Amino acid sequence: MEAYMPDTSAVIEGLLTSMVERGEIKGKILIHKAVIAELEHQANYGKEIGFLGLEEIKDLRELAQKKGIKVEYVGERPSKYQIRGARAGEIDAMIREAAWENGATLITCDTVQAETAKAIGMKVIFIKKVKRRRKLLLEKFFDEETMSVHLKEKTVPFAKKGKPGSWRFVKLSKKMMSHKEILEIAKQIIEMAKMTEGSFVEVERKGSTIVQLGPYRVIITWPPFSDGLEITAVRPIRKLSLEEYGLDPKLMERLEKKAEGILIAGEPGAGKSTFAQALAEFYASKDKIVKTVEAPRDLQLPPEITQYSKNIGTSDEIHDILLLSRPDYTIFDEMRNTPDFKLYTDMRLAGVGMVGVVHATTPIDAIQRFVGRVELGMIPSIIDTVIFIKDGEVQKVYELKMTVKVPTGMTEADLARPVIEVRDFLTGQLEYELYSFGEETAVVPIVKERSRARELASKTIEREMRRLVRGEVKVEVPSDRKAVVYVEEREVPKLIGRKGKRIASIEKKLGMSVDVRPLEKERIDFDVEIGNKNVIVYVEPGLVGKNVEIWIDGKKVFESTVGKKGMIRIRRRSEVGEEIVRAFKEGREIKVVL
Repeated sequence: MEAYMPDTSAVIEGLLTSMVERGEIKGKILIHKAVIAELEHQANYGKEIGFLGLEEIKDLRELAQKKGIKVEYVGERPSKYQIRGARAGEIDAMIREAAWENGATLITCDTVQAETAKAIGMKVIFIKKVKRRRKLLLEKFFDEETMSVHLKEKTVPFAKKGKPGSWRFVKLSKKMMSHKEILEIAKQIIEMAKMTEGSFVEVERKGSTIVQLGPYRVIITWPPFSDGLEITAVRPIRKLSLEEYGLDPKLMERLEKKAEGILIAGEPGAGKSTFAQALAEFYASKDKIVKTVEAPRDLQLPPEITQYSKNIGTSDEIHDILLLSRPDYTIFDEMRNTPDFKLYTDMRLAGVGMVGVVHATTPIDAIQRFVGRVELGMIPSIIDTVIFIKDGEVQKVYELKMTVKVPTGMTEADLARPVIEVRDFLTGQLEYELYSFGEETAVVPIVKERSRARELASKTIEREMRRLVRGEVKVEVPSDRKAVVYVEEREVPKLIGRKGKRIASIEKKLGMSVDVRPLEKERIDFDVEIGNKNVIVYVEPGLVGKNVEIWIDGKKVFESTVGKKGMIRIRRRSEVGEEIVRAFKEGREIKVVL
């Protein structure tokens, strides 16, 4: 009877059950006790491959019984020393020796094991890890707008759908998922990661595994680390080029020619990594050598950009490799702890262009992550540009400069000191100052002396605009040289005038540029009921407690909070009530907006 002996790699890859199902194994299967011991050792340390390997042997035993194939356990259980020396080949040697003694064909996925067995004249079935595309169970939970899927035993599956900054949490099924269902999905994910080119198991810890499977970044956790078996899978739903962000030409020029110490900041899920990915490809397109440092590797980048894993290599190892390979730019994704900031600092001071991605609620928070980790005076040499991402767009850009002066708000000349100025890159407006004050480092927001003047300017401009157009007007004054005026869309051409002559006249009068934009408000479906005493406007019940406005012919006539059952009640004999009744009867334009 033909005998087959698999090593640990063949068991973990799930090859035996597949071979039995296809009829490639007929006879008996010999499983060395060293394989069981090694899988048990992995499982005791909380590694998923240990559990999956033991699960494969259990499935093999049940399948073999149905197919009339014998499964026997042979050999001696290895010692602790031999188990610990598995990486050095101790277990492989035991399995080869047992296969030789039993005249069995060795089944392996390990190149070294296969070549060693062939060298001594053994029969070997070597199965190379090839691209093998099966229907991934995880994919059924994704559609084109799914950002992430969240699966946990004894709960229903959920997904985040939408885009960064605008997503919703959706229940995917009414049925709770069982431990067995999620275990089967986890097992397939790890098997596919090991057998699919470009996919890999990034991290294996006690109670957690991180996998990159094609476009999916998958986190698997189980007890005791988590209170139940859980899978979280994230997939980028959109890949953007830098040009698609519509950046100001001034910022594009800085990124291409000057910025070399860049921080990309934002809240989790804001789109930081997507922007970093676009920036990496932009630099690569400019014939720059680009590397990345990631933990885990999840940026979707072309082959010419090498991606290093901080989970595999140490900070010192990555530091040495980057210095020797001399990249023009390094993208450091997800900087979290002091060693990360130290590595970023060392590489930047060595002259490497660095782009760091950090979690931050506000742009200044990103800079403060360096305060206390490096000397204050070095910060402008390390960071020259901060790009804050919100809702997938660039919301704010800061530049940092060092100067010696009296800090804003102080008056005595002898208080002059080195001060780091943090300015809005596009407007040049000073927003923060960083300096040493005694033993402390002060991060001081600048109270703009001209804020009151801008408020007065805003009111003056608003009065001027209300004189020229109908409907609602809103004015913003972001700087001393610019005003943004929002008016009803139909009023925009009127305000700009023929060939822009009217707005040019207004700009000359005000002494600043004026940007005219349409005022966008969300219109609401509504019904009107006219009674003897009241006019009742009905809107969606989901808007209860929201503030809405009623407009007639482009003029706001009423503002109210939506009451119970989506009702807005107005006395019919009131001025507003009579105006709505007249407009309703005459077929004039009535709209309700948030």
